[in-house]
Amino acid sequence: MSLASLDKQYVWHPFTQMKGAKITPIVRGEGVFLIDEEGKKYIDAVSSWWVKIHGHSNPYIGEVLQRQFNDLDHIIFAGLTHPKAVELANRLTSKLPQEINKVFYSDNGSTANEIALKMALQFWHNQGIEKNRLIAFEGSYHGDTFGGMSVSARSTFSKPFSEHLFETDYIPVPSVENLNSVCESFENMVAGGQVAAFIYEPLVQGVRGMVMHSSEHLNALLCIAKKYNVLCIADEVMTGFGRTGTLFASDQIDAKPDIVTLSKALTAGVMPLAITACTDEIYDGFYSDDRSKAFLHGHSFTGNALACSVACANLDLLESDDVKSDLERLISCQTKFRIELEGNPKVLDARQQGAILAIELKTVETAGYYSELGSRAYEYFLERGIIMRPLGNVLIVMPPYCICEEDLHYVYEQIRSFITDL
Repeated sequence: MSLASLDKQYVWHPFTQMKGAKITPIVRGEGVFLIDEEGKKYIDAVSSWWVKIHGHSNPYIGEVLQRQFNDLDHIIFAGLTHPKAVELANRLTSKLPQEINKVFYSDNGSTANEIALKMALQFWHNQGIEKNRLIAFEGSYHGDTFGGMSVSARSTFSKPFSEHLFETDYIPVPSVENLNSVCESFENMVAGGQVAAFIYEPLVQGVRGMVMHSSEHLNALLCIAKKYNVLCIADEVMTGFGRTGTLFASDQIDAKPDIVTLSKALTAGVMPLAITACTDEIYDGFYSDDRSKAFLHGHSFTGNALACSVACANLDLLESDDVKSDLERLISCQTKFRIELEGNPKVLDARQQGAILAIELKTVETAGYYSELGSRAYEYFLERGIIMRPLGNVLIVMPPYCICEEDLHYVYEQIRSFITDL
């Protein structure tokens, strides 16, 4: 049987209605390309769900991974530690906001956010302070675990589980038009002293369709949160590691978070790993002679040595002049293409934050995640050797930083053709 047939018989894919689904078998990755069993190459224009910042099968990361495997692959992380977990925590905290000095390991973005919510709620509980409310942005997405769904927008994603989700308060994403009213509403919510934390995707709401807001507007909200002693949780799962033009989106905001969650590009998409990093103040809220005040959370693969080693190799590459140059070039190309599209009558909005480019197309159909335009676009680009996973009527261009201009311009050329044919 073919790989596709065996897959259909045994495998259930994420975010996919399996009835009628077309699954493309991929057998190899090389730089920005994915290669199927017939040898056809596809440009990975979405970095395999926004994780592959250095492309596929990066040789440096491969060498580091092999060396680490020869030394140590995995250990129980309760009561033990290893060099790469310590190195990674040390290097990351030196790059995160100054007050953030403690790292808790897990394995994916949703879990990292789940941990952040539990940290925030237990921090107040350990002090005997009744703070149990949470605030998030309208249209937010923080994962598919129950805590992640509870602080995400209520949608088709979470509808089957709605009665099991805990209540969250939502505020609109701030803009020039609504900033004053949003700040006023937010302050009214937190002034009562019941809010434990505000969780937000800094600068870019990914799954919503790359909806963007300014650093100044977000800063205004964070200042209000800090005024009323509300913990700020920056979900940098998608925005971290250069995508917004700085290493972390929070680098562009004056007011800093108390907790940061990281995953996706943390290991350049090579190994599952996530981090929930927090301030010493939060850590100290669990540091006690009372064992019941410990953070009683963990996973079998917490602090996996292979994943930590790969994450350190990722930082090596991000700190290199070559990758910095690649990222600058990519941002420049994205900017030029965005400006070109701004006057196109078939484009509702072309928006950009650093290396992230979102092209929202006008459609007479239903907009949003289930727009048929997204399905048509996916097939259109796949036939032309490009893997792009539109969010409904929003095309997302987020290739690996190492993409050459020739391949990038080919992607742009096909986008122009698709828009023209609408």
